[in-house]
Order: sequence, then C-alpha cells, then structure tokens
Amino acid sequence: MSGKLPFGAASGGSDRKPSRAAAPLAGATSAAVAASPSGAGSNNELAALFECPVCYDYVLPPILQCQSGHLVCSSCRSKLTCCPTCRGTLGNIRNLAMEKVATTVMFPCKYVSSGCSVLLLHTEKANHEEACECRPYQCPCPGASCKWQGSLDQVMNHLTMAHKSITTLQGEDIVFLATDINLPGAVDWVMMQSCYNHHFMLVLEKQEKYDGHQQFFAIVQLIGSRKQAESFAYRLELNGHRRRLTWEATPRSIHEGVSSAILKSDCLVFDTSIAQLFADNGNLGINVTISMC
Repeated sequence: MSGKLPFGAASGGSDRKPSRAAAPLAGATSAAVAASPSGAGSNNELAALFECPVCYDYVLPPILQCQSGHLVCSSCRSKLTCCPTCRGTLGNIRNLAMEKVATTVMFPCKYVSSGCSVLLLHTEKANHEEACECRPYQCPCPGASCKWQGSLDQVMNHLTMAHKSITTLQGEDIVFLATDINLPGAVDWVMMQSCYNHHFMLVLEKQEKYDGHQQFFAIVQLIGSRKQAESFAYRLELNGHRRRLTWEATPRSIHEGVSSAILKSDCLVFDTSIAQLFADNGNLGINVTISMC
C-alpha cells in the first residue's frame, strides 16, 4: 500500500485491556494419502522416472519428449533450446505411454522437505500444493514490501525482529485505536492480539476508490493454519452515541492472507462518513473480541 503510515494507539475502557501503542504499516476420486511403507519402493521408483533432469521436479501430463525420448518439465522446457540430456532438438512429440503411467503414480508434495508426507495423483498435486500447510508462510503485514518467507513457528519471531513498531495486546477483549484516520491516501493500521495461546493480527486498511471516495476494511487473521483458524471466531464492533456497527466471522489464516477477503468485502466495511460517526478527534476505536468455537 502507499501513503503515509501513521502511528496509532490502542486504548481500553473499564472492562477492556489497555495498550501501549499500535503500529500501522505502510480422472479418479481424491487420492491424497499419507505416505506408508507398503508399496512405497515400487511407487518411488516409478515417480523417479518422471524427475526433470534440470530442476528435479516432476514431469507431469501433458508430457513432451525430445526425438530420443528424453523428458523435461514444462517449466524448464520453455527456457531451453535443446534437450538437456542428449542436446538433441526439442520437438513437440507427446509421450502418451508415460502420460498413461503417470495416472497410476502417487507423487509426493513439493513441500516434502518441510514435513508434508502426502502422496497424490498428478491431477491433485497442484491444488494440494497451493493450500499445503507445509508451504512456507509469507510475512503477514499488509502494505509492507517485506519479502520474508519461513515456517509458521518463525512468523512471530520475524514480526518481533523486523516489524518492531507493531504493538501486541494481551487478552481476548481489547480496543484497537486507529489514530489519524483522516490522513490522505491509502493507509494501514496493524496490531497484534494474544489470547488462548495464539496470536492474532488486527488489520484496518483504508483504500482510495474513485473520485476521492475512501473505504475502510477491518479484519482479523490468525498467525496459524486454516485448521487452527476454524477453532476461533472474532467480533469487531464500532460504538458511538446510540449507534453500533458489528461484524462477526472466522479469522483468516495468514496462509490465506487478507487481500482476497478485502477484495470480496468479506470483512467489516465502512466509508468515511460512517467512520466519522464513530471517530473521536480523528481517532477510531474498534472493539475486538476473540472467542473459541
């Protein structure tokens, strides 16, 4: 996101936890199975026949060969001018026999080195890897240019060391105070909330839409997996004089991120006129409650 990144603060009422500061930021049925010793040797030998000689990933249908019958994956093939095995011409010859064999082989997930033990048909492989819980996590900070990736148990340490301006509040019931909401341009406010032995990231994002029209999007994501996120619910609440605006939902996992939810308005959404109804001197307090399902 672009725009000036202000500092905010989280403050609490009589029954809510106070804070120090909040830091905004600029052909078969499903065949996924766990690997088992039974038949593993023969399956591994077959899978090895599909290894790309360049990147060592798997050559999956549609399978093309050179004139001598050597295979290379589609990703590497687009970058090559000759066969990496025999230096012969790369043609457009389909290897239908290997494609047929591929339908019988159970391939390991590409994140096997990160702990995934699932074996899959080639038709299931791409979808699984897109959602695999062993896939490296990206930095969950919205609007940041941070390109960090790592395992789930490294995320909090990364946030603590690389994004020190983010404040963490303790407790399942807090108030997140976003300061200077009238700043022009696109702005992100971020705070961490710790409860139930988990960490949650609270995000308030302001976007410029059209003709100067601005919208706010508020959402919570869990520093955890999708499965873990399903165990929780969150409530966001704006309170003003005889007014209340509430949103309740399941937190997003940082594996999913918040961008797609914001794009679909699957979060608390309000414009500047609504924000002014609940703001106090340019500061907007959002009551945040985390509960277990």
